[in-house]
Amino acid sequence: MTNVPETGRTSRVQIRLVILQVLVFSFLFTLGGRLWYLQIRNGAEYYHEAKSNHVQQVVQPAVRGSILDARGVPLADNETRLVVSASRTALMKMKDKGKGVLSKLSDVLDMKPQDVMNKVRICDSQTPKPCWNGSPYQPIPVTTEATTQQALQIRERPEEFPGITAEPTAVRRYPAPGGANTGQVLGYLSPVTDDEIQKAKNTNSPLLRSDQVGRFGLERTYDRTLRGKSGVTRYEVDNLGRVMGQAKNDPAIPGAHLVTSIDARVQGVAEFELNAAMVEARKQIDRNTGVPYKADAGAVVVLESKTGRVVAMASMPTYDPNVWVGGISAKDYAKLTAKESNVPLMNRAIQGQAAPGSIFKVIPTAAAVNAGYKFDGEYPCPSSYSIGGQVFKNFESQGHGSITLGRALEVSCDTVFYALGHKEWLKDGGLHPKKPPREIFYKTAHQFGLGAETHVDLPGEEKGRVPDRRWKQAFWQANKDMWCKTGKKGGTYVELLSYENCLEGNLMRAGDAINYSIGQGDTLVTPIQMATIYAAICNGGTMWNPTIGKAIISADGKRIEEIKPQAHGRLPMTETTRRQIGEALEGVATRGTAAWRFGGWPQKQIPMHAKTGTAEVYGKQTTSWFATYTEDFTIVMTISQGGTGSGASGPAVRNIYNAIYGLDMTGKQDVEKAFLLKPEKKLPTIQPDGSIDAPDIKPYVPPSPEEPVPALAGPPAPPVARQD
Repeated sequence: MTNVPETGRTSRVQIRLVILQVLVFSFLFTLGGRLWYLQIRNGAEYYHEAKSNHVQQVVQPAVRGSILDARGVPLADNETRLVVSASRTALMKMKDKGKGVLSKLSDVLDMKPQDVMNKVRICDSQTPKPCWNGSPYQPIPVTTEATTQQALQIRERPEEFPGITAEPTAVRRYPAPGGANTGQVLGYLSPVTDDEIQKAKNTNSPLLRSDQVGRFGLERTYDRTLRGKSGVTRYEVDNLGRVMGQAKNDPAIPGAHLVTSIDARVQGVAEFELNAAMVEARKQIDRNTGVPYKADAGAVVVLESKTGRVVAMASMPTYDPNVWVGGISAKDYAKLTAKESNVPLMNRAIQGQAAPGSIFKVIPTAAAVNAGYKFDGEYPCPSSYSIGGQVFKNFESQGHGSITLGRALEVSCDTVFYALGHKEWLKDGGLHPKKPPREIFYKTAHQFGLGAETHVDLPGEEKGRVPDRRWKQAFWQANKDMWCKTGKKGGTYVELLSYENCLEGNLMRAGDAINYSIGQGDTLVTPIQMATIYAAICNGGTMWNPTIGKAIISADGKRIEEIKPQAHGRLPMTETTRRQIGEALEGVATRGTAAWRFGGWPQKQIPMHAKTGTAEVYGKQTTSWFATYTEDFTIVMTISQGGTGSGASGPAVRNIYNAIYGLDMTGKQDVEKAFLLKPEKKLPTIQPDGSIDAPDIKPYVPPSPEEPVPALAGPPAPPVARQD
């Protein structure tokens, strides 16, 4: 055994004690620093956080403001309903995740158990609708239509329904006054998401988990105004949850009301007549295919000509926005999203893009005059126009000799515009354009506002398309690889077209310019764009932003903020040209392609102007267009795969005007029956107690089909539908 000196052993013990002391002091120093950080440095912050743990918040949702028509008739308001809700947080704490409670609840509510469970599941990328896309921490509505008896069963047996509440709640309602559904214009609400809460956290309009927000239409555009501000009452509670006192109370601020320029009566007529026109079109045989027209979609826009305010806007197919209230059912969601339903959520007045056909001709007319062609000059209108081996025909191969540009608009002579478009294409250098080419026909379309938004106060507006050389090049670059892959020389028409596009799809061909001159080919417009253009021709040349919101009025009626119309441009034409085009459009209604639809119209008292259009689309039936205006109102209607302009849309547009002015089919006026002789200027009155002075509206009664339709002076009405 080795003997260790006493001094060495003592030295090692001392070293160990020193190390131990250093470690102890280090731990004490670290602990002291942390205590200083918590108590001194961030003491106040943690004090308030700890204090807040003993504060419970109770949210009082703000009453959402109503959306009113121009006379105060509610298009969207609120009603008190018995709402049954489920707390997902409480359900998830149960052993069976709440399945037993929800099953009992389904029996009480007379619903299928699976439907109830679907209501409370959280939406994600894998979960199909219906599901809850709001916060999982707020009560989830199971039904907004509980009966008093059902609510009492739930409230009288709380031990059987833990986490379930049944309370009277203000619920959004879309009453459709006078049959004015207005679905795509109004939009709908749904619960706020956590992402939206975070984004709004540091803004002037923060969101609470109990809030609902607008998802489309006016509900979205004016969401902040309509939503108001929810109230929050904070209670101090002890660790057992007993209320010790009230800490703070922020009362709810009700949302303001939105007054629109929509007239519910005209809106109801527009919806009815558009739908009736589509139903009637499906009874007519397409002479090109031998089968009935599909008439699968349509839209109509009614504007105040002098301000651009929207009086009515309808889109078909449509839907009832009430299906979203309280959470949409699986059945209703399937109807809205099924392929055969043809996207009823889409507002085709601002999102439906199609070739405009002959209603486009006012644009190349203005372009021709700006290019130096005389409006009253003589232009040949043969039955066809040939370029090389390709022949472009007038409708039904009609010829009219030498005519003016005004007469070309009246009879919708395609060959006059073919020749003008071809000449300008040649002046620009044809297939080998000058640098830079003038492209006056295309530039004029841009100046008319095409290819751009009209700035209507609705979300999701489409821009349409002006197919100039710049667009051709960009489109070719984006699709060249696909064309080269699918193209085949000597193949089918589609394969041959892809083959040619692969080689030279970026070139502006003569046929492109010719088709463009009559609103065909790759040109795309929306109904709201064309309505804005025709309203500008009427009002002196101002292109107004189509506006639906007219004023914002506080819940007590004391504060009024008027929404003034804004303009986005002027028509690129002189006053003389505008007047000449207006005279030609009057001729369309009195002796041209629309005359047979305005038989008996009181032209002297209410001058009518019109332009008809029938657009051809490859692989589909023709699209019907009808553009019109009087001194005060502009109406544009379109029906996809509906046939000719005057044949399909003409009668419906005439009936809308008849309702507006109180006319029968003979042209006799009854002012008492007129819906809107002049645009509404006054704002509705909202009383201090929140009540709204609004007139009652009766459902629209369509004219009797047996009423005679006299003819205007001019050519007799043809036995078959006219082209445009």
